[in-house]
Amino acid sequence: MTEAWLRTEALCRHYHRGPQVVKAVDGVDLALARGEFLALVGASGSGKSTLLNLLAGLDTPTSGRIEVEGRSLASFSKRELASYRARRVGMIFQTFHLIPHRTALENVEVALCFQPVPRRDRRSVARAVLARLGLSDREDHRPADLSGGEQQRVAIARALVGEPDILFADEPTGNLDEDNTGQIAELLRELNARGHGVVMTTHDRHLARRCAHRILRLDYGRLVPDRDRSPHREGDR
Repeated sequence: MTEAWLRTEALCRHYHRGPQVVKAVDGVDLALARGEFLALVGASGSGKSTLLNLLAGLDTPTSGRIEVEGRSLASFSKRELASYRARRVGMIFQTFHLIPHRTALENVEVALCFQPVPRRDRRSVARAVLARLGLSDREDHRPADLSGGEQQRVAIARALVGEPDILFADEPTGNLDEDNTGQIAELLRELNARGHGVVMTTHDRHLARRCAHRILRLDYGRLVPDRDRSPHREGDR
């Protein structure tokens, strides 16, 4: 994996909070190969989520550059940027962001409204993704009737249903117990092995070492040297 699929150069996202300037992301240079699993570690407030949102096209940099396959994200038209968000990337959040009054199946199906999938086929496509994640017997359940691990798997199914190139997972196990953390970690590894790139933010170094090809650390918005330079993934040796 030598050619960068996604690259940043001197990427910054600064906020004004009264007279103060908060440098959430501050001069980040990053290259991500297609199909790579990258873990971004760091304490709360280190800029991990902000960087993820920038890479996913959900936020706009103050300065610097983001390139996707050699093309600047800033040069994308509104339609191209919407297509990038909807079809090229999938977002997974710590707090799941499921629609509470919708079933698991409906939560996944709604993501297909932004995909070139005919309306008549959306339910069968959503059902197939839930089955792939072992949730066939939960498709008619609403989020309140699902465990935390099941809710996160529904959220992953929703991110996955458009077959994105890359999954951005923001603290995907932050609200889960140890058993469910292990299940989600294994699922992300399986998805990566099937060809989906993954960028995961986490404060859990064990999780990062277990899953990622590479670990980078953010500290007050800047990438800094990390002691976990050569992680191994369990089962890869």
